[in-house]
Amino acid sequence: MGQRHTIAVFPGDGIGVEVIREAVKVLDALAVKTGAGFDLEYGLIGGAAYDACGDPFPAESLEMALAADAVLLGAVGGPKWEGLDYGVRPERALLGLREKLNLFANLRPVNVYDELIAASPLKPEIVQGIDILIIRELTGDVYFGRPRGIRVENGRRIGVNTMVYTEEEIRRIARVAFAAARQRRKRLLSVDKANVLESAQLWRDVVTETGREYPDVELRHMYVDNCAMQLISRPAQFDVIVTTNMFGDILSDEAAMIAGSIGMLPSASLGERGGMYEPIHGAAPDIAGRDLANPLATILSVAMMLRHSLAMPREAAAVEAAVRQVLRDGYRTKDIHHEGAILVGAAAMGDAVAARLLSIG
Repeated sequence: MGQRHTIAVFPGDGIGVEVIREAVKVLDALAVKTGAGFDLEYGLIGGAAYDACGDPFPAESLEMALAADAVLLGAVGGPKWEGLDYGVRPERALLGLREKLNLFANLRPVNVYDELIAASPLKPEIVQGIDILIIRELTGDVYFGRPRGIRVENGRRIGVNTMVYTEEEIRRIARVAFAAARQRRKRLLSVDKANVLESAQLWRDVVTETGREYPDVELRHMYVDNCAMQLISRPAQFDVIVTTNMFGDILSDEAAMIAGSIGMLPSASLGERGGMYEPIHGAAPDIAGRDLANPLATILSVAMMLRHSLAMPREAAAVEAAVRQVLRDGYRTKDIHHEGAILVGAAAMGDAVAARLLSIG
């Protein structure tokens, strides 16, 4: 028997339940194939947790996450809970996990598969061969800054969020980005808004200073609005992009559509130990329970978990190869379907990937 790994599994809300189910099929197939052991412990988070106990992030879920080798998350949120106070909305659980596990670096690879070029809204010659890694700082910026909230002054409501970064927060995410660029094509782009934001000027200064530790990596800077345009007009120019929490949130979703569907992009959130792995899409309650979701982003998130938290790089590569083979075989969920392809639901797509994984030598 191989080594055993404990994984905290939080399906969450909406299609999170469905895509996690298919990702677990792939883990089961991998266990059969390699003899590795995966001890899955399921917990509640997000809207499902609020409905069950009035708290989107129960203490027992945090304890489970802290004790695990890695966390596998589906999705949280939906219109059902949008009327709740901010303190108990499902999204607070996601922010809480990042904060309590000190997951400060979010890695979002953007790859355009040759088989899915037709699914991209951009011209084939623009998107072909795209291989971008977006590294988003995850525990600072306006999402965590204080003061925050809505208050009344002189009879008017005022909403306040504080964009704040410390030098240490910037330096540690910069080092993650430089190290990643060193393993790829040795090009790093730092994205900010230093022309109007003092916190962004500090970001640029500290990233530049940190770059002196990595003389073999070419560093460039770009304003976020220009980067948003360049991602559409010339996406192939980018290798590794490092940016702030809010800008990374927006740019990575934009980049997802370049790849054809947000249902194709995985992510890894890393800190000092362990990690959390999730698709970048949301809970999509409009299609939940209808077998329409694309589970490939979650399955590819499993591959990232194998590589970054469980020290199983060969197994990670096998999962990625199985996904590529399924796409070559013509299987498509609705979001990436085109004429002549085989239209399948989430369950059939998960079955296909698991079967291909077992057949890989």
